[in-house]
Amino acid sequence: MATIAERRGTVGGPIGPADLATLEEIERRVLWLSTLIVHHANNVRPNTDKSKVGGHQASSASVVTILTALYFHFLRAGDRVSIKPHASPVFHACQYLLGRLPGEYLTTLREYGGLQAYPSRTKDPDPVDFSTGSVGLGAVAPVFAALAHRYGELHFGEVTSRRFIALVGDAELDEGNVWETVAEEAIQGLNNVIWIVDLNRQSLDRVIPGVRAARLKALFAGAGWRVLEAKYGARLEAAMASPRGMALRERIDAMSNEEYQALIRVQDGADLRRRLADVPDVTTRDAILASVADVPDEEIRTLVANLGGHDLPRLLEVLAEADAVDDAPVVVFAYTVKGWGLPFAGDPLNHSQLLNAAQMETLRETFDVPADDPWAAFQPTSPEGRWCAEAAARLVAEEEPGELLPAEAVPTELDTRHPKLTSTQEALGRSLMRLADVPRVGERLMTLSPDVATSTHLSGWINKVGVFAQAELTDYEGGAQRMLRWQPTPSGQHIELGISEMNLFMALGQFGLSYELTGQHLLPLGTVYDPFVCRGLDALIYSLYGGAKMVFAGTPAGVSLSPEGGAHQSTVTPSLGIELPGLVFYEPCFGREVEWTLLEGLRHCCDRANGLSTYLRLSTKPVDQTLMEEPLTRFGEVELRRQVLAGGYRIVDRVIAAPDLPIADAVQIAVGGIMVPEAMAAAAILHQEGVAANVINVTSANRLYDALRRARQTQLADAHRPLDLGHLATLIPSEERRAPLVTVQDGASHSLAFLGSIYGVPVVPLGVDQFGQSGSREALYKTTGIDTDQIVNAALLALELAGG
Repeated sequence: MATIAERRGTVGGPIGPADLATLEEIERRVLWLSTLIVHHANNVRPNTDKSKVGGHQASSASVVTILTALYFHFLRAGDRVSIKPHASPVFHACQYLLGRLPGEYLTTLREYGGLQAYPSRTKDPDPVDFSTGSVGLGAVAPVFAALAHRYGELHFGEVTSRRFIALVGDAELDEGNVWETVAEEAIQGLNNVIWIVDLNRQSLDRVIPGVRAARLKALFAGAGWRVLEAKYGARLEAAMASPRGMALRERIDAMSNEEYQALIRVQDGADLRRRLADVPDVTTRDAILASVADVPDEEIRTLVANLGGHDLPRLLEVLAEADAVDDAPVVVFAYTVKGWGLPFAGDPLNHSQLLNAAQMETLRETFDVPADDPWAAFQPTSPEGRWCAEAAARLVAEEEPGELLPAEAVPTELDTRHPKLTSTQEALGRSLMRLADVPRVGERLMTLSPDVATSTHLSGWINKVGVFAQAELTDYEGGAQRMLRWQPTPSGQHIELGISEMNLFMALGQFGLSYELTGQHLLPLGTVYDPFVCRGLDALIYSLYGGAKMVFAGTPAGVSLSPEGGAHQSTVTPSLGIELPGLVFYEPCFGREVEWTLLEGLRHCCDRANGLSTYLRLSTKPVDQTLMEEPLTRFGEVELRRQVLAGGYRIVDRVIAAPDLPIADAVQIAVGGIMVPEAMAAAAILHQEGVAANVINVTSANRLYDALRRARQTQLADAHRPLDLGHLATLIPSEERRAPLVTVQDGASHSLAFLGSIYGVPVVPLGVDQFGQSGSREALYKTTGIDTDQIVNAALLALELAGG
């Protein structure tokens, strides 16, 4: 296995004056291009709908030096970088100069098909490692990607990734999910994570109080991170190191952010000098003035604003220090000025400000950009052109990714034996234990859980494959008999996180991108209490937006978790399963259905181009497995599995169960997952009452809605094309198209109500539209109106509404 030094390669040390001059010229061109990208989008490109285009010239300017240091000196092939959302223009400017973005895209910021408002790994034309936009999430994604790197390295030996770097806006540290990650035990000791905090001391609306930086550094240090800083640049450091310079250092150190921001905007040098030395103590005042006595008035503003985040030598030095840390993640606080190099630098309200045409022309002249080619890159033979080419060459990957597991490697069934009475959550645990033995699949499968592994039935899996840790931990109970073998080792395949659903979905997302980011294909599966899917929803959406391929089980779900009370009884999650892009949602009722949908989810994880993530909504409610025997016999296993994966099947068919009843009195009962037994009992009562009831076991409302949506879109595109409802036509054949519907869901009642729009029939939706409480399952079903008696009543009402 490669050593840290071998894995990272050599990071360049200090550079000489000539090279520094070249790098500074690149820095100026990056600043110009990033500013021009935003200017063109807002003031040059036609804006037909007159909406604000936006962009962030000031936020981009504050990180120009940082990204210049990264992309044109520090980074190597295999490094993965997350860019703060508002720095999108400067990122694209760097990629253009590196030859990784065609020039025609520079005029397309926030245009359809062009450069996205915020970096997007699935929608931008240049190589984006991590999507950003929802602040705080892009910061932590590289941390969990680094954990996936470490997991893949320890299990399979080789990875294509090296270091994981995040450029973070200081206001992003207001997000709580950042601190959930910083303190997460599972990431402690990761030695290839570097965060660079753009400490420009401004948020959208204000200058941030100065005491904040010290508190943030203490929080990182307390969580085991190594804390470094690039506070002052070389010129200001030299003034502070002069015989009387300590007074200058103490003055600026003690200065509030508000005062400093105001000071660096003072245009008159003599006035700035006076304000800099405006302290009560005469001796201190004299010392401050003496430390800057040799600085002309026209240069003193530049000196005072000489922060480490805009000083290339200091940045390169601190990046080398960060790279040398081999026992902890690193955070670098880079002090910057928002709007650096632009007329509104340091203005508290510059977040959305834009340079006007005259200011842009002045900036172009200052940077000596050709008037006839404002988008010019450097000539290939120039020092800057050669430097860019060499930097781009260093980013070209040499290692080939590992094996991509084909979908065919995932079996269609596991032949898991389930007892007569069991829950879908228990079925998941049994299926995972069988999967561990499947060749090629078992070694790639891994699980994550936010401290709920045992209560979501992962104990058997954990006993079989073990718990993962970066290094083997001492077993203080060695030899003792234990129900659960919880001994973390580097070979384990389960990662137990702290109680943070945000961390769970961020980790799942990055493990679900392991092939793209690390070159090792992993099959990640997470378990979480279903109501707390909502708690991690932002991270889940982030992971889906980034194209992650993962499986997660929300369990237990609904008021069927009756004793736990309303705080643990989910209601809206079926709706999320239907609505979220990039996700297939299944709500199985029987053990076989769990097995089939789980395997289908893993096959999706193998399809890196078109595969989706999978959400299994499960329950601890025991269900009689023999209820599935009749449709299994009627359809056969192959056809029944196809229908389960397509979205549902007729578990009670009036033609079989009540052949003598007239079709005029037919009613459809469409039921989600674990409410099937109640729906089947209601159908039996209705048959006795002369009502020809069918029961449709909706295993995936998501798949059924998608089929309906596609059919309607086809009609919109071509009104003369015959309607093709696909599997929906199997569930509701044409002779029953006027039959009314009852929908039943242990969740929000609207989640299945769309089924009535297939043929425009009356629908009586039953579901849980109020917060639950503790009690028996029977009592809660009755209270929320999803019990057998209410299903019968709803069917009779539906018939009445339909004129039956």
